[in-house]
Amino acid sequence: MPTSPSDPAETGAEPYGLAVVGAGPAGLAAAVTAADLGLRVALVDAGERPGGQYYRHPAPALGAERPEALHHDWAAFATRERRLRAHESAGRITHLPAHHVWTVVPDTAAPGRWLLHAVAGTRGEDERAVTLAARAVLLATGAHERHLPFPGWTLPGVVGAGGAQAMLKGGLVLPGRRIVVAGSGPLLLAVAGSLAAAGARVPAVIEASAYTAYAGRVPTLLRNPGKLAEGAVHGGALLRHGVRLLTRHAVVEAEGRDRVEAVVVARLDRDWRPVPGTARRIPCDALAVGHGLLPQLELATGLGCATVPAADGTVALDLDAQGRTSVPGIWSAGETGGIGGAGLALAEGELAARSVAGRPAPAALVRRRARLRAFADAMAAAHRPGAGWTGWLRDDTDVCRCEEVPAGRIREAVADLGARDARTVKLLTRAGMGWCQGRMCGAAVAALAGSEAAADRRPLSCPVPLGQLAALSLPEPAADR
Repeated sequence: MPTSPSDPAETGAEPYGLAVVGAGPAGLAAAVTAADLGLRVALVDAGERPGGQYYRHPAPALGAERPEALHHDWAAFATRERRLRAHESAGRITHLPAHHVWTVVPDTAAPGRWLLHAVAGTRGEDERAVTLAARAVLLATGAHERHLPFPGWTLPGVVGAGGAQAMLKGGLVLPGRRIVVAGSGPLLLAVAGSLAAAGARVPAVIEASAYTAYAGRVPTLLRNPGKLAEGAVHGGALLRHGVRLLTRHAVVEAEGRDRVEAVVVARLDRDWRPVPGTARRIPCDALAVGHGLLPQLELATGLGCATVPAADGTVALDLDAQGRTSVPGIWSAGETGGIGGAGLALAEGELAARSVAGRPAPAALVRRRARLRAFADAMAAAHRPGAGWTGWLRDDTDVCRCEEVPAGRIREAVADLGARDARTVKLLTRAGMGWCQGRMCGAAVAALAGSEAAADRRPLSCPVPLGQLAALSLPEPAADR
């Protein structure tokens, strides 16, 4: 594969001891820990700056004086970023921003070594192909939002809850002035508090679950006082800004002509079916909505790493306590093993790096990881979408936005054509074949098909220029026998 001779990834023939894909909390913690333990590390990330989606930075040109004010626990990031820069200066870490890794494959010429193929640079003429070699790989690819469609969700002004937070952290802008925050999961409270603190009017947070679902997990809650304190901080922010919290409710429709002008909110039963006669209308000029996160697994499943069902109805990697996947030489940390937040990602990144380096982990770190993972599992179970949410979909509601496939066509594929899983629905309707490759609609299509969410195994995890694929040096096919 052609590479840029000036690219720092290509300056030495010796493979890296560890290649970390993703520079969010898990990847950053893994990279600096591995370098502390003597490994030569490549930290490869699609972003321009470390931090991932959680510690997203505003562009330097915006001149933000205090970007840390938009983040929780900024000190944890700042400490690790300083360690990253120190290791960079010493040559122990090569940080490669704006590198999109699209596949990881075994190096057939050197058993026990991995090749990471990436597209480097921004879209356009400055894109180039880069290949890295490493003895071990740690995937810290994070997650993306889970979307459950409803009538009107394609209107301008309707954004993901995480997307609204990204707009604020990365662009210092608000999606509107009067913003309803809706969906399910603790992210909603953080988003509502951030938007209100930035000057938006947030009339309500609409939570589809009930916090009473945590009642059966009291021991786990008590073992995580920091999480309880964090929840209290978010709750206090809502009180200060006069934000109303409605649980067991959902936005079942967005109304408007050129953009969203109001949302229709209904009470839900235990299975998330809208209760007749409970609808109310809330005027707004923006809606931030999301139902949790989905682990981003394309690189891992492309390698054949085993997955397991998670408590929130998603699919996560099957990892041991040290972050090993089912494929020898491949580790993973953070949201790929189940959604759990930045604190858990930091702990798992450090644990996995110690495992790669063959060093024992401190007992306190092992206990912290177990405690935070137990809380993550409780959180996932409490906010798992109920099967009845599909009841708020009309047949003309687009489910796949890219290919404009409405719910009625998917229901027809299931009822009349015998589709029983998301893959068959895709083949019959094109739902999930568009630009996002099912990231927006995959969970919804699976629910309408009456199947559990499943992780696709794909050879490419992101778009790749055809010229780079054509330039790959592939092994000769085996002779016919």
